[in-house]
Amino acid sequence: MDWSQHGIPPMRLEPRFGDRVVPAFVERPGSLWAMIAEAVALNGDGEALVCGDTRLTWREIAELSARVAAGFQKLGLERGDRVAILLGNRIEFVLTMFAAAHAGLVTVLLSTRQQKPEIAYVLNDCSARLLVHEASLADRVPAAADLPALRHRISVSDDSASQFTALRDHAAAAPVEMREEDTAMILYTSGTTGKPKGAMLAHCNIIHSSMVFASSLKLTRADRSIAAVPLAHVTGAVANITTMVRCAGALIIMPEFKASDYLKLAARERVTYTVMVPAMYNLCLLQPDFESYDLSSWRIGGFGGAPMPVATIEKLDAKIPGLKLANCYGATETTSPSTIMPGELTAAHIDSVGLPCPGAEIVVMGPDGREVPRGEIGELWIRSASVIAGYWNNPEATADSFTAGFWHSGDLGSIDADNFVRVFDRQKDMINRGGLKIYSAEVESVLAGHPDVIESAIIAKPCPVLGERVHAVIVVTRTEVNVESLRAWCAERLSDYKVPETMALTMTPLPRNANGKVIKRQLRESLSSAGA
Repeated sequence: MDWSQHGIPPMRLEPRFGDRVVPAFVERPGSLWAMIAEAVALNGDGEALVCGDTRLTWREIAELSARVAAGFQKLGLERGDRVAILLGNRIEFVLTMFAAAHAGLVTVLLSTRQQKPEIAYVLNDCSARLLVHEASLADRVPAAADLPALRHRISVSDDSASQFTALRDHAAAAPVEMREEDTAMILYTSGTTGKPKGAMLAHCNIIHSSMVFASSLKLTRADRSIAAVPLAHVTGAVANITTMVRCAGALIIMPEFKASDYLKLAARERVTYTVMVPAMYNLCLLQPDFESYDLSSWRIGGFGGAPMPVATIEKLDAKIPGLKLANCYGATETTSPSTIMPGELTAAHIDSVGLPCPGAEIVVMGPDGREVPRGEIGELWIRSASVIAGYWNNPEATADSFTAGFWHSGDLGSIDADNFVRVFDRQKDMINRGGLKIYSAEVESVLAGHPDVIESAIIAKPCPVLGERVHAVIVVTRTEVNVESLRAWCAERLSDYKVPETMALTMTPLPRNANGKVIKRQLRESLSSAGA
């Protein structure tokens, strides 16, 4: 099965990054700014950004961004210089990103959850010339002596003290011409060991991914999306911001996700599309007044970052019949989507992350570096026009992670005879209990069906006899929930060796990184400390 019936624009094979040949859209904008200019031409007076009481059209956004770009140039920034963004979800984030595209600069996205040593590492690694940051986070910005390349700092706040306001006072110049393969954005991957790596997203990567989202999900200028995930993550930057650029729709910016506020905003703004992590959907369903909101306009619910529990899918289908859920599996290195599940097929393929995106090639490789037969499990390797060239200033990491244009995902999965992709676990998260392999996603999905479970994380507990045993960290709705009832629930639905042998119940949300993914490393460290 493929996307031939979905009206995907024509594609052709083209060289990319020197030694790759990948399918690319024949008709496409040549840069991120060119895509913004197309949005203005298509829907210039249409609503582009909404944040609080502020509403801006595409024409206004383009004009403001061009003026900010001129402000950047007045500071002495030149084509290819890096501009780091340490901002929460706000309009200035989008203006900085678009202004950098206009001026030929590279945006480097920082999470507001990062601390001073992490920020210092990224700023020095990419040799950022300018940092645009939240005024409230000034104490996290390293001292000038620790950032030799950084020349300018601009703070952003909601009052008259905001230094960002002065950037808008410059007369716009012509946009700087960029090549498709020039880096537009650097996002540092969280990494599990060592220092984070700067994934270089080229203009052509961002454009291709945005066009994949818009065409696969049939988005138009009538669509309205809520950015509820951090804009500094690839999902926020691509699945939300640049995808709305591509279709010239409206982006409603949510400063911080709270389920009750999300429901109010979605109903008031007549939202049609969004991409969130599964836990966000579940938290919305847990709101006692969920039924009181008119969500009938919401037609596409993209999700990624973790498997969507079957129970959550069934509840959403019952409560919002017009909502089609679309699993969107991808990574920073693939500029967001590698697979998308057509919404009409979700129910029939509930255990799959979907079909390879238009133009994407996904293969399953064994430990010996050879492709395994259909249906067998191995590491997913991905090649497409969305896959990045490599990591900033890190040729060793690039060589380790890419082979002939294929990115090694580190995810264990399979592809069936009908081309549906399944993802079972990260290689590092799979549990080996005396030779029996246990994939955490399966156990977590079963636990998600329990009425008193909000979310869970399955990790390995070291065992001197079996090597590893199954341990569950479970977020529950009330203190009265007991381990015995949860274990009995699992025992009715799972093979005996997959049932968690130990459980930790909590009412505190699981730790997550900026991508919305559970930080299992932190849970393993806590378990180890408790054992010690």
